[in-house]
Amino acid sequence: MPDSRIITSNQQQLHHNLEPVVRRHLNTRFQRPYPDYSLEVFAQAKQRLSQHQGEIILDSFCGVGESTVNLARQYPNALVIGIDKSVARLNKHDDHYRQSGIDNYLLLRADVDDFWRLAVEDGWHLARHCLFYPNPWPKSCHFKRRIHGSPLFATLLALGGEVEVRSNWPIYLQEFAAALAIAGHSATLEEFTPKPSITPFERKYHESGQPLWQCVSQLDKFLS
Repeated sequence: MPDSRIITSNQQQLHHNLEPVVRRHLNTRFQRPYPDYSLEVFAQAKQRLSQHQGEIILDSFCGVGESTVNLARQYPNALVIGIDKSVARLNKHDDHYRQSGIDNYLLLRADVDDFWRLAVEDGWHLARHCLFYPNPWPKSCHFKRRIHGSPLFATLLALGGEVEVRSNWPIYLQEFAAALAIAGHSATLEEFTPKPSITPFERKYHESGQPLWQCVSQLDKFLS
């Protein structure tokens, strides 16, 4: 039987609509109204941020928050905010992943579609933005659900800082790097070995022998 942890797709190269979709989203504004719960969650983040004087690191799609606490340990002077839409995943954090002495992070149940836009409107500028193993939506017909194929790509760029995306599907990161180039940003894309793994997915993929990839870009710098 094939290993279910390996991504299979009917797409073997960059999506044929990548450039027109990215350019259209870069030139339009996503204006979906904010639901009350998104405003309430963002208010929680602002309250915590008002007590913090250092850098902001955003850990989007953080799942159970293992990556969030690892980032908080790695960057003790930053406030690390992990966001995920699944309350079931976030509820596992205290039982399995919270570590004593590390309190410079906040986990929130939030929709990135709203949280990212609210952060931009509030004038946030990130030091780092981590997107570790987002759903790759590997079917070609689901391209617009990928971060770089969605209307939120321009919002991600507006948050600034260093963005890092990790995946076990290289095409996803090749597309992400290509989308960055269309927007005028350079990126490095390479295979890497986690030392140690900092998310459950990363650990699972690495232990199963899959190659892992990372794409990193400094969004405050543009191509010359």
